[in-house]
Amino acid sequence: MLIVYFSSATENTKKFVDKLGLPNVRIPLHRQDEPLSVDEPYCLIVPTYGGGASMSHQNSRPVPPQVIRFLNDEHNRRLIRCVVSGGNTNFGVDYGRAGEVISAKCGVPYVYRYELLGTEEDVRTLRAGLLENAEQLGLEPLTATDA
Repeated sequence: MLIVYFSSATENTKKFVDKLGLPNVRIPLHRQDEPLSVDEPYCLIVPTYGGGASMSHQNSRPVPPQVIRFLNDEHNRRLIRCVVSGGNTNFGVDYGRAGEVISAKCGVPYVYRYELLGTEEDVRTLRAGLLENAEQLGLEPLTATDA
């Protein structure tokens, strides 16, 4: 099982992913970094940007541009199996909005959202849910016949 994640310079998402104790790779932070290409099904974990924008009627862009670039690669996009998003409940209706957007655009389940750094309960719940449902989510590594 692979976790692909994006974390900004604050590394809040990275800290959460590290606590999961599952194999993971990070989507590069900077445009000049080597682009990430994955070769097995993965769960995408992302923060939500632009909190509260829909309440103030601003143009909301909840998905980080680095994640959009990663998913614009058809090879990467076809391997996504589910999405998890972080956010802040102070964002109101925009809490975890990035997960909703990615789920709808990629046609995958939005399986969990957590606030800020996540709690120990969030870590336990998500880890157990991913492991217990890996087969149903299609998170098992590809076999030679699948590739």
